[in-house]
Amino acid sequence: MIKGVHTMFYSSDAEGLRIFLRDKLGFKATDIGGGWLIFDIPEADMGCHPSDESGKEGAPTGTHDISFYCDNIEETVSDLKAKGVTFTGDVEDHGYGFVTRFHVPGNFTVQLYQPKYPK
Repeated sequence: MIKGVHTMFYSSDAEGLRIFLRDKLGFKATDIGGGWLIFDIPEADMGCHPSDESGKEGAPTGTHDISFYCDNIEETVSDLKAKGVTFTGDVEDHGYGFVTRFHVPGNFTVQLYQPKYPK
C-alpha cells in the first residue's frame, strides 16, 4: 500500500539547496551518507490539474511542480525574507489561494501559497 510521496529537486547547486531547505525553510533532515539529506515534510497533498499547452491557464502535459503551502502567506513571506530568501514578486490572488514564488539555489523558483480551500 502506498504510504506517502517522495519528491525531488534536481539542482545545479544541490549542496546549497540542501542547506537552504534545512536552514531557511526549517525542514528536519536525515543525512543518509555522503552529505545527501532527506527531508521530513510535515504534511502533503497532491493535485491533478488539466494541462494547457498554451501556458495561459496551466502547464503543458507532463509538467510536474512542487509547491509549499502555509497558513498565513504574509507572515511566512516576512519570516523567509528575514532569513534572506528572495521572492520573484508580490503575493497574488490566484483564485485557489494566495501565491508567490521564491528563488532557491540552483537558479530556479518554487511556489509558496496559502490555500483558500480547507486543509
